Amino acid sequence: MGMTMTQKILAAHAGLDKVEAGQLIMAKLDLVLGNDITAPVAIREFKRMGVRQVFDKKKVALVPDHFTPNKDIKSAEQCKMIREFAYDMDIENYFEIGQMGVEHALLPEKGLVVPGDVVIGADSHTCTYGALGAFSTGVGSTDMAAGMATGQAWFKVPEAIKFVLKGSLGKWVSGKDVILHIIGMIGVDGALYQSMEFDGEGLSSLSMDDRFTIANMAIEAGAKNGIFPVDDATIEYVKEHSDREYKVYEADEDARYREVFEIDLSSITPTVAFPHLPENVRTFDHIDEIPIHQVVIGSCTNGRLGDLRIAAQILKGHKVHPRVRAIVIPATQNIYLQAMREGLLEIFIEAGAVVSTPTCGPCLGGHMGILAKGERAVATTNRNFVGRMGHPESEVYLASPAVAAASAITGKISSPEEVVK
Repeated sequence: MGMTMTQKILAAHAGLDKVEAGQLIMAKLDLVLGNDITAPVAIREFKRMGVRQVFDKKKVALVPDHFTPNKDIKSAEQCKMIREFAYDMDIENYFEIGQMGVEHALLPEKGLVVPGDVVIGADSHTCTYGALGAFSTGVGSTDMAAGMATGQAWFKVPEAIKFVLKGSLGKWVSGKDVILHIIGMIGVDGALYQSMEFDGEGLSSLSMDDRFTIANMAIEAGAKNGIFPVDDATIEYVKEHSDREYKVYEADEDARYREVFEIDLSSITPTVAFPHLPENVRTFDHIDEIPIHQVVIGSCTNGRLGDLRIAAQILKGHKVHPRVRAIVIPATQNIYLQAMREGLLEIFIEAGAVVSTPTCGPCLGGHMGILAKGERAVATTNRNFVGRMGHPESEVYLASPAVAAASAITGKISSPEEVVK
C-alpha cells in the first residue's frame, strides 16, 4: 500500500522508508514557531529542562502578534519574555513590532517555510503552511519547548481524507467559501486527527491566498493538517519569497484514504458560518435579514493582499453603514505597505473603515475590536465559538472578505451582489 503526501514527508523526516497510519514516530523539524501567548509557557519549560541553547537559531521563529502592540501590562511582560529569550538565544527569526505580522501570513512571506518541510507551532493554525506542500501542525507549548531543545517532535502518523476539487470558482467566491462549505459538509470533527489532502484539476482555480485560507482552517474540521500538492503556482510563490532548497512530495497512486470527496467548485456560492460553530454554514438563499454592529477584515485566514483587494473593490465609492464599525487589518507590514501603494487604504478610510497595524487582536477577543453583549460581527476570521470576540452573548459570523465588505456597507449580512451589480 502506498503513502499519502503527508505520510511521505513524515517518513523522510523520521529517516524511514515507509510509515503507516497510527504509527508513532520521531521526526526532525525544519521550523519551530511560537507567539506572545504560547512561547512564554514554552520558554519556562525549556529553562526547566536545563538546556542552554536552542537546537538551531535559524529554525526557531518567535512572533509577538496576538496582544500586540502591547495592550496592557500583562501582555507587555509576555512580549518582554520572548524578546529577551530571543536575544539570549541569538534567535535569527524574532520579529519585533514594526517587522512582525500575523504569524501565519508572515512566515511564508519571509520564506521560512518551503515544500517538504515539517513545521510545528504552538498555535493551532500552524496548519496554514500546508498550502506550500509542507507538513505543518499546531502543538502544545511543552512540545514547542522540546522542539526548540531537540529539533524533533513525536507524531502519530495520521490517516487522510482526500478532497478532489473540480471546476472553477464563481464570481465573489473564494477559498474561504470553499473551506466553509467543506466544514459544513463534514463537521467540526469530520477530519479528527487526519490529514486533509487536496487534489484535482480545480486547484488551478485557486490562488495561493485561497490555498492558505483553506489550509488555515483545516483545524476547524479537527484535522491534524491540511496540505496541497506543489504545482506551478506554489513554485512561483516559493521562488519569489525564499532562497531555500525544497523537496516536492507526491502521494502514491495507491495511497489509502479513509474517505474521498469530490467538490465541484463551480457549485459553491458565498457562504457564512453562523454562531457558534464553523460547521453551522448557510448560503444566501437561507439567510434572513440580520443586522450587524461590526465587521473585521483581516487575520491569518484573510488578511493577505488579495483579500484586501477584494474588500476594496466592493467598498470603493461606498460608505460603511453608520451603525457599523469596520476594522481592516493587513496581516503583515509588507501587505500594509503594498496596500498603501495600491491605494487600498485610501479606499478603506474614505469608506469610513479604520485600518489597524498587523495584529491578531479581535480574532481571539484580545483587543482592537471587542464585542459588547448582544452585538454581532461579520468577520473574515476562523472561529466563532461562544465569547470568541468578546462578550459571551455576542455573535460572530464567519465569511469571506467579499461578504464582510458588502455587509459593512448594508449594515446586515449581505452578499456582494447586493452591493456590486
